[in-house]
Amino acid sequence: MEMTVDTAPAQKSSVIPMAIVAGLFFILGFATWLNGSLMPYLELVLTLTPVQASFILFTFYIAVVVFSIPSAWVIRRVGYKNGMALGMLGMAAAAFMFIPAAKTHMFGLFLVAQFMMGASQTLLQTAVNPYVVKIGPEESAAARISIMGILNKSAGVVAPMVFAAMILGGMKDYSTQAPTQEEIEILASNLVFPYICMGLFIAFLALCVKFSPLPELNLEKEDAQVADKGSVFRFPHLVLGVIALFLYVGVEVIAGDTIGSFGRSIGYSGFATLTSFTMAFMVMGYFLGVLLIPRVISQQKALMLSAILGVILSLSIVLGDSTSSSFANVLFVPLGLPALPNTIMFLALLGLANAIVWPAIWPMALSGLGSYTSTGSAMLIMAISGGAVLPFVLAGVASIGDIGRQTAYIVMTPAYLFILFYAVKGHKLRSWK
Repeated sequence: MEMTVDTAPAQKSSVIPMAIVAGLFFILGFATWLNGSLMPYLELVLTLTPVQASFILFTFYIAVVVFSIPSAWVIRRVGYKNGMALGMLGMAAAAFMFIPAAKTHMFGLFLVAQFMMGASQTLLQTAVNPYVVKIGPEESAAARISIMGILNKSAGVVAPMVFAAMILGGMKDYSTQAPTQEEIEILASNLVFPYICMGLFIAFLALCVKFSPLPELNLEKEDAQVADKGSVFRFPHLVLGVIALFLYVGVEVIAGDTIGSFGRSIGYSGFATLTSFTMAFMVMGYFLGVLLIPRVISQQKALMLSAILGVILSLSIVLGDSTSSSFANVLFVPLGLPALPNTIMFLALLGLANAIVWPAIWPMALSGLGSYTSTGSAMLIMAISGGAVLPFVLAGVASIGDIGRQTAYIVMTPAYLFILFYAVKGHKLRSWK
């Protein structure tokens, strides 16, 4: 299956479609980055270990591997527009699944709900991303994806605040002490009404998308040679791009979704909303991407600088002092923001390092694939499974002997080094010889 868009007319009438797509990216971001608050919440309510809590992310992101190919099959039969609507209906059903999970305190039901949410988002992601990539020239694709990223990550700023206000209540009081059974029941009950509202709202939006003026992408039958699933692996810049994206999503999820749990582990009282800081820096990075790419800096150089910053910050987390707030005292406190511990500050700043990686890798990895583009896109979507694997590795390393959570963040450094390799050389390779 090869996607084709009549570029000239698409650009003339792309305002409404892109506005709809932007709204969908916000919804995707809101549902995704709730995980950053959900992890410490379930650690508290269900008394989970770090490894057990990592399954919250694992089940969400592993759904990408399971449902990426089925999602492409669904879209081939119902179209991109209907695929978006079905994906949102699935997200609504997953939101309703959280209600019996909260009532029964069953960790297994939470994991089922997470898996359903991840599977539904995979269908929505597979349907919505081609609109951004295909409407417009390839050299500005990173800028367009950055605009969508601003909406996605802005939702990541808002989601933890909404979660903390509506569900967590006085959860910050439990940064150094465990709640009583009565308090656990109250915290669990607080989850019900917001998820009912979330499910109904997303279901309503699904109907809006179904009857919206969003145009359908034109599809052509896949060339006979594309049916050869192994042939796509002859493009090293794609294969290496998939690996780089896998590692990137892993470190992005670590920075955004484990910061709350790490904050709670070092006794920081405001741990419930720490994901908002990481997302705020990501939004800042996306704005820089829109302004600078490709006018001032190329996609390749932006990716290289992002990887270098990631290496520096990941090492700074491992070597930093969690009892000092010297960096935040200079950068945050004068602006009226809280004095975050240095290690938390470095972890949040990874949002800035991560912002441009996704929009830079996509066009670089898909460059010159021709009729293999749709297969390459499916492979890149599957790379989102890095969000399942790397946080699990992080939790496993943290549980070894006396390593601890802080030192375990060293697992991010090799990931950024590989992304640096891809930015410098990997994306240029067109042959394995």
